[in-house]
Amino acid sequence: MSVPDEGSALGGGDGVSRAFSSALCIAGLSFLYVLTADALEFRSVAVPAAVLYDAPSAKGRKLFILTQGYPIEILVTLDAWLKVRDASGELAWIEAKSLSVQRMVMVKVPKAEVRQAPDENAPVVFQAEQDVLLEVIETADNWARVKHRDGATGFIRITQVWGL
Repeated sequence: MSVPDEGSALGGGDGVSRAFSSALCIAGLSFLYVLTADALEFRSVAVPAAVLYDAPSAKGRKLFILTQGYPIEILVTLDAWLKVRDASGELAWIEAKSLSVQRMVMVKVPKAEVRQAPDENAPVVFQAEQDVLLEVIETADNWARVKHRDGATGFIRITQVWGL
């Protein structure tokens, strides 16, 4: 009867166990990369009022309501339901049909300056108070080009908003 080498769960010597361990590490890192990439998906509420639940079912306990345009982070997709995180870090479930792919951000500082160009020295176009929603037009480096609901556009530092 043959006994596997010590230190090798599969037997066959160190070469096989090292190759298997390396393959497991690569697979694990690839899986973590996929999870990280998925965690950065944001959408916004498409309906006037969207109910968030404690479970992926309309029979679940209603937790709170989000208004149209509110940005949320998608964490898990389960059929017609999405597990999401809001700006305060709360986790809940929402029906996928309540969301839009339109990118919105919410100002997270007391007062953010929206500038004419993506530069700290550019003139200020307007200021946005905390919790104001802005539509994202594009992003580049540490700036997002945004549009206010009144039509004014400009650039805001991404560190001043939530939803990217």
